Amino acid sequence: MPTLETEGHSKPGTIRLRLRLLLDKDTAFGPGKADLLEGISQSGSIAAAGRKLGMSYKRAWTLVETLNGSFEEPLVISSRGGQSGGGAHLTATGQRILALYRSIETKTRNAASEELELLENLKAATADR
Repeated sequence: MPTLETEGHSKPGTIRLRLRLLLDKDTAFGPGKADLLEGISQSGSIAAAGRKLGMSYKRAWTLVETLNGSFEEPLVISSRGGQSGGGAHLTATGQRILALYRSIETKTRNAASEELELLENLKAATADR
């Protein structure tokens, strides 16, 4: 039985499910922004989270600013460097948004698992031609 997981958590050669939520006509929340929030939560740094994902510091900051502007409350709070070193952390709202997104990902993957497995089997059957 193939393993079918969301992108970033899948084995090579498997069909991946990418979930993107459209917040408005110009803004989406998907796996990249979710991974960035997760990285900030784990590292305490926007720069470190961006580096881990292979994105520039400017790109990471731009995404954080977009996220903070997309919700009633900011998702990430940052403090400048200096003697204390600065850093960033998710607010309670940021933690909640990330948890909701991950829950939706899991529920979507589980709901579609049978169809994804059928697709994977069909893909494997035709890959030998």
